[in-house]
Amino acid sequence: MTAILLGWNPDASNDWEPNYPSAREELRRFGVVRARWTVGGLTPVPPGTDAWLVLEGRGARGLIGHGVVASDVFEDAGGRWIDVEFDALLEQGDHLQAAVLSALVPGVPWEAEAAFRSARSVAEADGAAIRDVWAGHRALDDIDSILPVPGTYPQAALSRVSVNRYERDPEARRICLAQHGLSCAVCRFDFEAVYGPEGRGFISIHHLVPASQLTPGYELDPVRDLLPLCPNCHSMAHRRSVPFTPAELRRMISRAGFIEGSMVPQVQLDSQADARKLLGESSAL
Repeated sequence: MTAILLGWNPDASNDWEPNYPSAREELRRFGVVRARWTVGGLTPVPPGTDAWLVLEGRGARGLIGHGVVASDVFEDAGGRWIDVEFDALLEQGDHLQAAVLSALVPGVPWEAEAAFRSARSVAEADGAAIRDVWAGHRALDDIDSILPVPGTYPQAALSRVSVNRYERDPEARRICLAQHGLSCAVCRFDFEAVYGPEGRGFISIHHLVPASQLTPGYELDPVRDLLPLCPNCHSMAHRRSVPFTPAELRRMISRAGFIEGSMVPQVQLDSQADARKLLGESSAL
């Protein structure tokens, strides 16, 4: 089994605790929200299976979310359940409509009444088609554009990545970028300057405070605790359990050599010179 469909009818019941908007807020802050879901007689449902959330109800039907099965089937209160880690929940009204799905994935009864009252499996080909349609409907992740959009890749092709909640907070990101700008704080790479309008606003946010220092009373200061980093520098920062500091990354760049016989792009030369300037060293190569 590669995928299952889970029906949610907000007109008849609310499986979300406390409610769907709160679930979306938790997802926004933490990158994932865990929920228990009934599977009726469906079996087996192995962990790692794609779980698509189907919206049912009066005048609103279609695909509204994606998650991954996070537990084996278990019995509780006379029912059979699974835990699902949802990584994408669209705002109600922004769902992928049933009429569109019926035309593109005709093997699934998207418009049939109560078709998803109990969880149902889908054929492998239909699962792949759903993923393709979802990929065309979803916009790029505007919080961390280097991460794959949830639901657009088979689970077997992905490794689950834990993302720091502060690096995904839109308001903290806005304040950080208003203070520090859109260039990488380590190498000064600017995506818009290199790629044009398509690169505008493309930058990752890095949380400077080590996890060991995140005490219960910790309060984020977006200006002091966050920095914009390009995907390369952000990945390098996390190459060890205690992330490299921006100063350490700049030292790496300033002392780095180049592969003999290779062409060195101007942006790399500029980055090395900027790193040396930031460290108070000579910019001469």
